[in-house]
Amino acid sequence: MEKLNSRQSEQERTKELENSKKELVDLLDDYKKEKVKAEQEQNKTVAIITNLTDGLLVFDEEKKLSLVNPQAKNFFKVKSEQIINKHISELASLPQLAGLANLLKPDIQMISRKELIISERLTVEVSSLHIENEGKAGGFLVIVHDVTREKLMEKMKSEFVSLTAHQLRTPLSAMKWSLKMLLDGDLGQTTQKQKDFIEKTYNTNERIISLINDILNVNRIEEGKYLFRPMLTDIEPIIQLVIDSYKEEIKKKKIKFKFKRNKENLPKVEVDVAEIKLAIENFLENALRYTLSGGEVTITLSGNDKEIEFKIQDSGIGIPEDQKNRVFTKFFRAANVEKIDTEGSGLGLHITKNIIESHGGKIWFESVKDKGSIFYFTLPAKEEFTEFLGNF
Repeated sequence: MEKLNSRQSEQERTKELENSKKELVDLLDDYKKEKVKAEQEQNKTVAIITNLTDGLLVFDEEKKLSLVNPQAKNFFKVKSEQIINKHISELASLPQLAGLANLLKPDIQMISRKELIISERLTVEVSSLHIENEGKAGGFLVIVHDVTREKLMEKMKSEFVSLTAHQLRTPLSAMKWSLKMLLDGDLGQTTQKQKDFIEKTYNTNERIISLINDILNVNRIEEGKYLFRPMLTDIEPIIQLVIDSYKEEIKKKKIKFKFKRNKENLPKVEVDVAEIKLAIENFLENALRYTLSGGEVTITLSGNDKEIEFKIQDSGIGIPEDQKNRVFTKFFRAANVEKIDTEGSGLGLHITKNIIESHGGKIWFESVKDKGSIFYFTLPAKEEFTEFLGNF
């Protein structure tokens, strides 16, 4: 009986061992399959990174470069052994990567589409972002995108627009003065009917010249050549000068106009008078154009020792809610505006925004359709003594 039990126990152990062996073999097979699958996925990822047309650089948590793809090495003309496992601050010592390292800073700042000129024939846009692993920061990914062709096309377009606009402005200016001489009677007397016809032609010519000037201004902005000639001055006389130039239109439309300002003296600002005058003209012209006859327009000038604030409020047609995010973009004209006024290039506020921001100011607005709009801008205050020291 004992022998029988012993034999049965051995058979059971043998069976358990065989089952364990089978399970182990199955486990090993599964492991091999998963390993092959993981290797395939890894190979796919490596292939994608290797063949990507954008440059990729991966930094670990310690801000050391852990991976760089061939395109990035090609962009910066470097080899893996020169840069792998080096801290971002060490990369700054390499001439090829100094520009990139300075853009990212030692702590690798998050940036989006920042332009970097690597050479005369290569311009790239750089973006960086955090890499997260299971909710924890796992390093940084830097993407380098070649925009050389786009920049070349932009330059060609810009040069074409500039050349065309200048070529058009010359004959239009000649026409302007010829028409002006006819209106003034310098070439002989004209009948009232002829004078009205010439005046309409003169006004049309003026609108075309204004449009060409706007296009040239936008062109200079896009080329980064919208430089200004600053001078320390009071802004109130500039505003008053603009208001005086629109007095006839204000009277013609029976607009209830007010100009409010602080009783105390406002600080001076450092501005290009011509540019700031243009910005204020754009604001006032829009307010008058889109405010119906008998409406109200109020300009308020205030400030403190840090900045001055310009505000222009109208009781006009306002801006539809779904179009507010496009107000400062090129060629934008609200749908309700186009119905009542077919003129206008849609460039005025785009130019104005660039003028204010080029002076270190801020611009914004509030508007309700059919109830009116309020446009604001601020400019930093300047002290004469500070500016005097700044010239030395």
